[in-house]
Amino acid sequence: MAVVRKIEIRHFRGIASLDWCPSEGMNCLVGPGDSSKTTILDAIDYCLAARRNLSLSDADFHDLDVKTPVEISITLGRLGDSLKNLEAYGLYLRGFDPKTGSIDDEPDTGLETVLTVKLTVEADHEPSWSLYSERAAQQDQARGLAWADRSAVSPTRLGAYADHNLSWGRASILNKISDETITATAELAELARNARDAFGQQAEAGLPTALSIVQDTAGKLGVPVGDAVKAMLDSQSVSFSGGTISLHDSDKIPLKNLGLGSKRLLVAGLQRAAAGTTPIVLVDEIEHGLEPHRIIRLLDALGAKEAKPPLQVFMTTHSPVAVRELMAAQIHLVRSRNTVHVVHRASDVGDVQGTIRLFPEALLARSVIVCEGATEHGLLRGLDQYRVANGKVSLTARNAAIVDGGGDNVFKRARAIQLLGYRTAVLHDSDKIPTPDIKAEFETSGGPTFSWSAGCALEEELFLSLPEKTAQQLLNYAVERRGEKAIDDQIRSASNGKITLAGCRADLTQEMRTLLGKASKAKTSGWYKTISDMEVVARDIIGPGANGSAASLTGPINALTKWIADGA
Repeated sequence: MAVVRKIEIRHFRGIASLDWCPSEGMNCLVGPGDSSKTTILDAIDYCLAARRNLSLSDADFHDLDVKTPVEISITLGRLGDSLKNLEAYGLYLRGFDPKTGSIDDEPDTGLETVLTVKLTVEADHEPSWSLYSERAAQQDQARGLAWADRSAVSPTRLGAYADHNLSWGRASILNKISDETITATAELAELARNARDAFGQQAEAGLPTALSIVQDTAGKLGVPVGDAVKAMLDSQSVSFSGGTISLHDSDKIPLKNLGLGSKRLLVAGLQRAAAGTTPIVLVDEIEHGLEPHRIIRLLDALGAKEAKPPLQVFMTTHSPVAVRELMAAQIHLVRSRNTVHVVHRASDVGDVQGTIRLFPEALLARSVIVCEGATEHGLLRGLDQYRVANGKVSLTARNAAIVDGGGDNVFKRARAIQLLGYRTAVLHDSDKIPTPDIKAEFETSGGPTFSWSAGCALEEELFLSLPEKTAQQLLNYAVERRGEKAIDDQIRSASNGKITLAGCRADLTQEMRTLLGKASKAKTSGWYKTISDMEVVARDIIGPGANGSAASLTGPINALTKWIADGA
């Protein structure tokens, strides 16, 4: 069945212009909030759904400019025989080049035969659907898809409300999983009033395949429906129409009473069962109503892990769980450049799968700070908590994410995130510069770097730059965590017995500050090497006691804070 080959959006809500050629299988749209991800799903829905009208307003026009029409064009490929019918659609058949994404009005060797459906909305808010080709436009010809063909390409949307898909009504997925039918006649109405059970038996005889598919799908996905799904009259229905007949569990409770997540999961499984007739699925915020393990099951039901995708899925997410489960080729990053939106596949920039799996939350932010290690990571988290407690705006509110660069890999990871189109900065030590060639490449591409005094790791900078009272608190935290003897032994060892813990507590000289910095950063016995340790230190000690610190400490922190704020 047909799949979407190209999407062209003009003047629709937050999108002035967008051209995108999606993949055949999973297309997960990722980006910061308000990047128009849902608008793209709505554009596909509005253009292809089997409907005769739309409720639109001035707010659906870009910048509220109703003088310029909304135009949404969806080009469909992998056409079935009915859509290739020359008598019906010959004037509108075109050629699509998958290598370039270009469309030629003359189908030719090497080009896929496609049809373009176009939705136009003028200032009167009245929608107009038609097929488009340059030939037809030049001849002033216009026609739309036949209703049967329109219904066949109409996408299924897994939204917050899945109830209509659990009854045999118009646009329900249940009508697509089998060709069986049952009618609510006058006899059925009488049965509904007097004996729902009697009609349930009649319905079971008339809908065996559909009920079997529902039961099997629910069982595979772990959706609680009992041991025998039934088709019974909906107790909440007031008229005897198609929606009167709905799914019930073995205890005769309507499946509409399931939780939101269970309903979405079941409908997704049914969509998979109906893939042969309706392969396009739209899912906004796939995580909505689902626990992490059920997000994974829903992705599996939609075919995310299959080599040959059974469905073409367009989905959005703000869930690191969903991002982590997908391949880079299935993740599509939405970006706005001036007034033009672009969507590009994450895998197109190279091997970024490892970075995505390790730090999926980075793909959900606008700005990303890659820290050299756990100490820098903990420092930023702790200072952020201190700032929030004192009425400042948090990092997350500024759409920023923190990523652990893994020591020597810091600039490799930062460069990978930068190539994905994210605003990226690096916070690193100055005691050694890992991968200087990649660092130079990162900076040449506009990536700012923030670091401490020359030759200093973070621990050294802290002991050298903090006021004496705060530096003593820093030392006391290490003693509380690791014991006086362990800290005293490390100080004595680093100074060849010349300096002791008691001496540092009595009078913190510059020599002692330098020694404490070196002793505290030891790889195997460091005092603040975990994120949680440095997080507490930054929140409870550095934040409150940083006044009077040297500029070599406060300068990089303040500059990084400003960079984050500038990108919010």
